[in-house]
Amino acid sequence: MKILVIKCGGSIIDELSHSFFESLKKLKSSGCQLVFVHGGGPDINTMLGKYEIEPVFEKGLRKTTDEVLNIVELMLSGKSNRSIVHKLSLNGIEAIGLNGSDGNLLTGDFIDEASLGAVGEIKSVNTELLQMLLNKGISPVLTPIAITEGGRKLNVNADMAAGAVAKALDAHSCMFVTDVKGVMKDGIIIEELTEMQTQNLISAGSIYGGMIPKVKTALSVLNKGINEVLIVSGKESFFNNGQFIGTKFVTEQEVLQ
Repeated sequence: MKILVIKCGGSIIDELSHSFFESLKKLKSSGCQLVFVHGGGPDINTMLGKYEIEPVFEKGLRKTTDEVLNIVELMLSGKSNRSIVHKLSLNGIEAIGLNGSDGNLLTGDFIDEASLGAVGEIKSVNTELLQMLLNKGISPVLTPIAITEGGRKLNVNADMAAGAVAKALDAHSCMFVTDVKGVMKDGIIIEELTEMQTQNLISAGSIYGGMIPKVKTALSVLNKGINEVLIVSGKESFFNNGQFIGTKFVTEQEVLQ
């Protein structure tokens, strides 16, 4: 079974196109099983604003008090997750939404409770539950909410959650769905990059602005032992004739092979 873990950022969920879902169906037809992990940053910030709570970030991680955690979980499980599952179902892909803390699906530990609050990193994944669903042809859609051994819920960075799930499942690929096709140079997609090539492009100014955090996230997940990491667009087709349309990040060793 070839497993593909797909991370959808909160900002792209409402922009996912019909062509994107057609690509997903082609992947399913080619024998891939799909697991989704999603964020929900914009919805969370909107709800925090209604409660007059200022979002605070430390090194890219959302500082999560108990009050913030309640809103994070509400928006992730009650809105973002429901939206993705509904869209998948409308497009003929059987899916089920799961909160990461349910059934010890994602267990984790605090990163730095004193400065970040209930922000965590994933230590283990209940792959047996995910495999059971995949064996039935059902795509799990996970919120990045983990739980500690002591039963406390944790807000986990969705990118890192996707990487942890991909590694635990020994997934073929971990794919980040964004609002761009991939890394572009002179209007053309760069189909494959190593970490060294990526850093060189950043230094040269060819990768700039909002693309820098995207590629750095891809590299950090790649360095956790994932076979390959992809950046693709959620606004159009990203898989056709057996080929991905996007940028694939690979290790130096893989290139040498």
